[in-house]
Amino acid sequence: TEPCWFYRILAVFYTISFYLLSKIHLKFTYVSNNVVYKKSFMLVLFQVNLYIWASNNYIFIINTMKRRDFLTNTALLGAGIPLGMSSAVMTSCTQQQSAGTAAKSYSPEELGMFSFVEVAPDGKPLKAALVGCGDRGTGAATQFLKSGPNVSIIALADLFPDRMATCRKVLSEQFKNEVPDANCFLGFDAYQKVLAMNDIDVVLLCTPTHFRPEQFKAAVEAGKHIFMEKPCAVDPTGIRTVIAAAKVATSKGLTVVTGNQRRHRRDYWEAYVQVKNGLIGDVVSSSAHWDQGAWWNKRKRPEWSDMEYCIRNWFNIKWLSGDHLLDQAIHNIDVVTWFMEDRPIRAVGFGGRAQRLTGDIYDFFSVDYYYNNNKRMLATARQIDGCDGNVSEQVYGTKGMASLNDRGEIKIVDYNGNILWEYDYQNKPVKNPYDQEHVHFVESIRLDKKINQAEALAYSTQVAILGREAAYTGKPISWDEIMASTLRYGPEKYEMGALPDYKEGEAPKPGKAPDAPVM
Repeated sequence: TEPCWFYRILAVFYTISFYLLSKIHLKFTYVSNNVVYKKSFMLVLFQVNLYIWASNNYIFIINTMKRRDFLTNTALLGAGIPLGMSSAVMTSCTQQQSAGTAAKSYSPEELGMFSFVEVAPDGKPLKAALVGCGDRGTGAATQFLKSGPNVSIIALADLFPDRMATCRKVLSEQFKNEVPDANCFLGFDAYQKVLAMNDIDVVLLCTPTHFRPEQFKAAVEAGKHIFMEKPCAVDPTGIRTVIAAAKVATSKGLTVVTGNQRRHRRDYWEAYVQVKNGLIGDVVSSSAHWDQGAWWNKRKRPEWSDMEYCIRNWFNIKWLSGDHLLDQAIHNIDVVTWFMEDRPIRAVGFGGRAQRLTGDIYDFFSVDYYYNNNKRMLATARQIDGCDGNVSEQVYGTKGMASLNDRGEIKIVDYNGNILWEYDYQNKPVKNPYDQEHVHFVESIRLDKKINQAEALAYSTQVAILGREAAYTGKPISWDEIMASTLRYGPEKYEMGALPDYKEGEAPKPGKAPDAPVM
């Protein structure tokens, strides 16, 4: 880049003149201004002088500030350009520099990419407690035990003896991991009992989503490292609890890894690095889909109370799962939130219940999210047999599109269909992300690599909540409205018994009945 010699020499002249002037009127300067201002003023002069004699790359010595960052500081432009020299004069050099400078290229390490080792390193014993002994909790426990050497599950918490017995059997038969009777706790307060155990280093939070915020908060307060399943809440009230607790976890130096396992896939990470480094240009829109067949459900048995039925059938119950736009499509919404590095300003959506056999949630959703600068995101979720299936994400830029999925087909293409980049699955096989996230979890603790994914999960979950409520109400809802909302789902008191407010089969209905009479 050709330097602006005239302006640089002019700036030297003005800087020296102004410096000498300040010496001559030193006493006046003290009288007219307080000491703090004077020091700040002299520092500005010094920084401008350094700028003049900086290298041809215009790298600032003070605070390792880059020239373009320095000149965009409005305080400096007001105070440091002497005797009426306009900012336009100074920024003409900046424009020349910007035009000839390539965008910064980020390394995977700079972006926080994991090591993707097969097994976590050895270290001091890590003793874990599992809260929630259902299928997902038992799966998480087995994946933790496979993550590396010297790890164990020493305590369990659940509501139901049969679920706990099944979990203990799996841990014993597959891993010879015996959990003593004295460390097995039942009841709504069971998580508090395992958290009170001093020899617990790690807690795995895998209960139905409704209970996650308070359990996460309690685990942070107890100083435990945490694996937390996705999503992290079902309503804005719970989201605020998670965000606040996440900040406390950071201040305590705790590791928090969350179950949005696409963030623990190497193919997704390498695609993210490509997008971040501009391969698709500026991101302008995206889409996120979790469209599949019918999911599991349970009929109510005569011996079950309302509470027991809801918890055993929790996926299909709104106050416990938050609906499947949260529980399943959170994976895809989280990917888009990660790649776009933005949050929507509002959402409009629709959905409904068509074929589901139990519970009170929807079968399908379609949500249109609006972002600043006219960016958009379409999210769909469906659980109906006999329909098209699609579990994927697409991120669209000005130069091309990132095609993302968990089928081993991640690539980036331009709008003529040319492949710009694709992941090398043959030479870099992708480890099961359910296993990989626990390797990263243990690795973070043992190598003191700070990971806290709780807040990122909270905001992705809130994006899903925003879309769900837009569909439930049929009205546009803004990000500010959902963040400030006092909406809370579920009973205030937890006990086995009746739930008068729960209505089986009654899903939310948007809008109102037609005003016009039936002819």
